[in-house]
Amino acid sequence: MTLPDDLILNAADEVKIRQHLLLVALGKMPADRVIEVGRLLAVHANEWLTDQEIVISGRRIAYVGPIGSYRGEVGERIKHHDLAAVPGLGEVHKHIESTHLTPEFEAALVIPRGNTWTCEASHEFANVNGAKNTEFWQKARLAGSPLKVFIQPGSAVPPSAWEESGGYYGFDEQNKFLADNLSVTGLDEVMDWPSVWDPSNPGYARMWGMIGATFAQRGVVEGHGSGLVDPHDISAFAAAGLSSDHEVWALDEAWDRLMRGLFTELRPFSYDVIIPGLIERGLKDWSNIAFTTDDRTASDTLRDGSTDYNVRHAIHYGLNPEIAIQCATINPARHMRIDQWVGSLTPGRYADIVLLSDVATLKIEHVYADGKLASEGMIYSGPQPKIDWPDWANGTMNVGRDLTAADFAIAGAPGRETMQAAILRPFHWNEEFLVEELPVVNGHVQRDQSRMITKWSLVDRYRGDAATASMFWIGVGPADDDTALCCSVAHDSHNVWCIGSSDAAMAKAVNRLSEIDGGWVLVHRGEVVAEVRFEIAGLMTARPAAELDTAMAAFLKRADQVTWNYAPAAMNRWKPGFPEFLIFATLTCSPWRWVLVAPSKLAPNGFVNVQTGATHPVVW
Repeated sequence: MTLPDDLILNAADEVKIRQHLLLVALGKMPADRVIEVGRLLAVHANEWLTDQEIVISGRRIAYVGPIGSYRGEVGERIKHHDLAAVPGLGEVHKHIESTHLTPEFEAALVIPRGNTWTCEASHEFANVNGAKNTEFWQKARLAGSPLKVFIQPGSAVPPSAWEESGGYYGFDEQNKFLADNLSVTGLDEVMDWPSVWDPSNPGYARMWGMIGATFAQRGVVEGHGSGLVDPHDISAFAAAGLSSDHEVWALDEAWDRLMRGLFTELRPFSYDVIIPGLIERGLKDWSNIAFTTDDRTASDTLRDGSTDYNVRHAIHYGLNPEIAIQCATINPARHMRIDQWVGSLTPGRYADIVLLSDVATLKIEHVYADGKLASEGMIYSGPQPKIDWPDWANGTMNVGRDLTAADFAIAGAPGRETMQAAILRPFHWNEEFLVEELPVVNGHVQRDQSRMITKWSLVDRYRGDAATASMFWIGVGPADDDTALCCSVAHDSHNVWCIGSSDAAMAKAVNRLSEIDGGWVLVHRGEVVAEVRFEIAGLMTARPAAELDTAMAAFLKRADQVTWNYAPAAMNRWKPGFPEFLIFATLTCSPWRWVLVAPSKLAPNGFVNVQTGATHPVVW
């Protein structure tokens, strides 16, 4: 019997694989190998089993039992009697694009850190090329990468009705995603809350089309409830069928969500408050909690860790190690309805095994993925496929032409010496924008460095019409003359953002960014002085994590020579120095109000309140 390669899940192949596995489990067909371990964590019961053997056929587990109990033939026996086995760790909600590595290099980074499967929250690449999203995420796996990527098509494609991007998902697209592929788990985080509750919102029909398609295919609808603290809002969120929330910042928020049946996905920055608080309140059942990375760069992963860091961090704040492991294995797998493939060391599941020398500190010695050794210590030893990424992945910067200073100019009214200007700062969640009076010189409204007011722009990179929206921001950006910073990572539409002290420097930065197919570009005092290339979708690079880390370190070192504006504010989410956080300052989901987006049909000048749809001139 010729078995499928078992890389990409589909129903026909799954039947054949299961038919074979049951014969191996019965000892009627030979197994490929047996891995013997001193202890094995049975996560369904939260029990340690001693002296166990894991019988593997192909990429899957066929049998688990006491050492020597399997009655069939085996090809080889591998002994790790001094180590404890736990399931491969999983990510319930992660944007792999935020690592800025393509999936084959993501695998080499995270598998030694125990992460063998990820639910890819896929509205980053999907906003660049929505039509090719599934193909992109399956390409590395089909080439032999042992990292399992379960796809969650993005509800935020585009993120709001006032934005346009390189993708569009509605009922038809979501229905096809789920019908065609078992690796698609459901709908990624529903972020645009006004388009869920408000029938007059222009995104209402599209959003409910995607939710309806997910219901019809029995998929999981993931939520994003940032800023929702009123019990009526949280109840409405759950009533809409949104099953989870990872935007949980405080203990009461976590508790309120759990009490209303929402699967709660905790990010590490909140563990110090939430985990001790839940323990103190006597939470009896942690099965509705998972740990999530959400966004983490390759550099941060090299320094801190991957999913292993999340588990270790939870243990540090008092959580029982076995429960912490459940929160990164069986809990997220059950929630995503993929526990028949991942999340436990049990028959039928992929043979993804993390071997620990110390459970309390989650000290990883080896990782097996797809039944084969994939790492020793922090050294990846699994397959590293070479992928020739096609043009649809590595030629995505379509600004359309070289920009000039004139593209960033903001015209003043004829005869005026000053103009009123709408002003924002990063993460400006206030109901109203700020207003400042700015000078007009030669017909154009000017920055004012004495007040740390500079210019912020969004450039469309999909249509090829060089459409640019500009306004003034305060308390951020370069203070030096003729200096600009731009980037093609701009959550979640991923148009190009640029902030600069002169229009000419901004044009130079964006033009160079187009030449290198995306990434980061820094212009200092009129010259391009540093860049990092994200040639894949303008979001990622096809190179090892250590190489990207070196490139980013060199970029940041040069950026440290720039004087950066910094104005503390009540809602600061950033620190002094290089403003890397600006990649998230383009978000348009709750709790954002007034934002700048690239020019679109519903927001021609780009300045729009995404909660109400109101627009406003940037100067008047």
